[in-house]
Amino acid sequence: MITQKYLDELTYEVVGASIEVHKIMGRGLLESVYHQCIKEELVHRKINFSTEMCIPVIYKGKQLNMDFRCDLFIEKCLVVELKSVQVISNVHEAQLLTYMKLLKSPKGILINFNCFNIFREGQKTFVNEYFSLLPKQ
Repeated sequence: MITQKYLDELTYEVVGASIEVHKIMGRGLLESVYHQCIKEELVHRKINFSTEMCIPVIYKGKQLNMDFRCDLFIEKCLVVELKSVQVISNVHEAQLLTYMKLLKSPKGILINFNCFNIFREGQKTFVNEYFSLLPKQ
């Protein structure tokens, strides 16, 4: 059963994996490089994930022809969107929040590898209404 505590611990692990990738690779590379590296790091840490997963959009019972793809869907409950940009914008945050809502995911992390310190400035964590419905323990 997914709990708020479990998601918090999983978030800690994923941010730690991102910090490890950033420590080894540094900043300023393309997002695709970090994507491949984080996948390797998650495998190394035995964390299950889907990558480049097509996100279905259902309207009135009909699946629409949309091409939304999230970078990582961790343990079927945590959306991770990777960036390598100068500044995280509202559009990036909206993208993550949209994916979280469509996947009914209670938590998401936006990670920007083009920074000096992932922990301090390179990641933002979001929760939505699904998170508050989960048991705490």
